[in-house]
Amino acid sequence: MLDSSTPEPLHRKLIDGLYTEAMGLAEAARGYFDGIGREDRDALEPAARIGFSCESLKVTTRLMHVIAWILTQRAVEAGELSEADSRASVRRLGPSPESDEAVVAALPPRAAALTRASLDLHHRVERLDQMADAPVAAVSPVQMLQARLGGSF
Repeated sequence: MLDSSTPEPLHRKLIDGLYTEAMGLAEAARGYFDGIGREDRDALEPAARIGFSCESLKVTTRLMHVIAWILTQRAVEAGELSEADSRASVRRLGPSPESDEAVVAALPPRAAALTRASLDLHHRVERLDQMADAPVAAVSPVQMLQARLGGSF
């Protein structure tokens, strides 16, 4: 889980939304890179073909890391994995392979869009993963606001 102060229904909706997005993106990437993307790749110059192939692997790697992280969050919610176990380094979000923007800009439009979408998704999940390391406040923000409002009257 992200942290113990996160309301469970909100956390579940967030994780479910990320899961749907990641699986949809994975299916779109598979469909493209295994289908029409091959024709797009073959139309490129030799050096650009290598960049295309590398980026397709990077997209797949990013998505696998994100999906594994999401499944870990679901396992915690289902009680199959403890919060502490979910924080072990082997269950954390894997690093995103770096993409050179010049290489991405030279890709066919669909390949570039999939690459950027996978980068965006990974960055968002990375922020969530890092948030779990932040100390949880003993007093909730709502309680702090109520205290400030109470002191004003």
